[in-house]
Amino acid sequence: MSLLIIEAFYGGSHKQLVDLLQEELEDCVLYTLPAKKWHWRARTSALYFSQNIPSSERYRILFASSVLNLTELAALRPDLGKLKKILYFHENQLVYPVKKCQERDFQYGYNQILSCLVADVVVFNSIFNMESFLTSIGKFMKLIPDHRPKDLESIIRPKCQVIYFPIRFPDVSRFMPKHKTIHLQKILGLKGSGGTAPSEALPFQHEQKGSENLLKNFNSESGPCNAAQQENPGSSLTQESALRTCNSSDNSSSHLKENKQNTTFHPCDILGGTDDPQRPLHIVWPHRWEHDKDPESFFKVLMHLKDLGLNFHVSVLGETFTDVPDVFSESKKALGSSVIHWGYLPSKDDYFQVLCMADVVISTAKHEFFGVAMLEAVYCGCYPLCPKDLVYPEIFPAEYLYSTPEQLSKRLQNFCKRPDIIRKHLYKGETTPFSWAALHGKFRSLLTTEPREDL
Repeated sequence: MSLLIIEAFYGGSHKQLVDLLQEELEDCVLYTLPAKKWHWRARTSALYFSQNIPSSERYRILFASSVLNLTELAALRPDLGKLKKILYFHENQLVYPVKKCQERDFQYGYNQILSCLVADVVVFNSIFNMESFLTSIGKFMKLIPDHRPKDLESIIRPKCQVIYFPIRFPDVSRFMPKHKTIHLQKILGLKGSGGTAPSEALPFQHEQKGSENLLKNFNSESGPCNAAQQENPGSSLTQESALRTCNSSDNSSSHLKENKQNTTFHPCDILGGTDDPQRPLHIVWPHRWEHDKDPESFFKVLMHLKDLGLNFHVSVLGETFTDVPDVFSESKKALGSSVIHWGYLPSKDDYFQVLCMADVVISTAKHEFFGVAMLEAVYCGCYPLCPKDLVYPEIFPAEYLYSTPEQLSKRLQNFCKRPDIIRKHLYKGETTPFSWAALHGKFRSLLTTEPREDL
């Protein structure tokens, strides 16, 4: 147990990362708190962990997310303070969106700055996350009325580096509809002669000239578009075999979910009709149900499409927490029969199956430092549309970015009219740099460095 991993908010991408590290790295131990009441975790988790992590002479490295107040933990537990301390930023509080400046709680950002000063290495999941944090420190500290600390950015910056969030893309070939598996075959050069192992999946890099030229002309009518990255599931599958899988699982509880929040979900409902290139466009929104993901803008665009008499289907996925914005229940009722699925899917198979059956994945986020869900959707063959802001220009090609809600609406109007064009599109970006296969070496090097001599 030379590696001590601490996660004060064990949910979402935080959970995904530490679970992956614990599974892939040897000689480590994980301590967590449930992903509830984020603000209280940020305020009080250090004291809890100081009392509940047993002492051990074997610890050499401490890895924690920036939710934890590392300064408090190091002071409360001097034995842990002597370790090599690595702080990982999934997000930063200096630029978290609030409706009014007065609503920003100074303490959360201040705690993150203090944690950086105590840490030996500070790792961010994107360049945008790192630069937005470091360049905001000076302005943020001016909120202090007098006797302000100085030169904090120059002290912290040398400790900082970017290691993208590592996504372990699963083999989703069994969920792929026919039009997507054809693209996968062409991209991987399978042609019935075997294929790349799922763990070595390749990104959508090649062009299919006929459909791409058509799409280029199609896109030029509506301006900028959003981008995402895609990685290829390794093997392909015909629609007939997909339907056989579907039919064989009619009685499987893992493929049939129904509760008060979610509509009934069954893969056969979506698989049916995949031969029809003009079936309604299937839009997916796979984000947390919170205000910083701006669901209001998303549903406003969908209602405009509906008012125009355009036909589409929608799946709204993502986790919910204590306070769910009212717009979700209102929109579910207003969208009516356009809804295919509504609510969080705890089964990863069900989640990836919905993504594979969808055509377009949308982000309307006002707060995003990486965006695991967008990358997962593009990996499953979705055409991405996301804001020309935040982390997205760092990760996605310009043609997939939009600047205004009106541009997003125009793009979707055109897509609803010609969904067949979107289904012929091959993603032009890269996803390989964000895979665990590409990043595991950096994490191993980071987390197996020789311990400090004073231990």
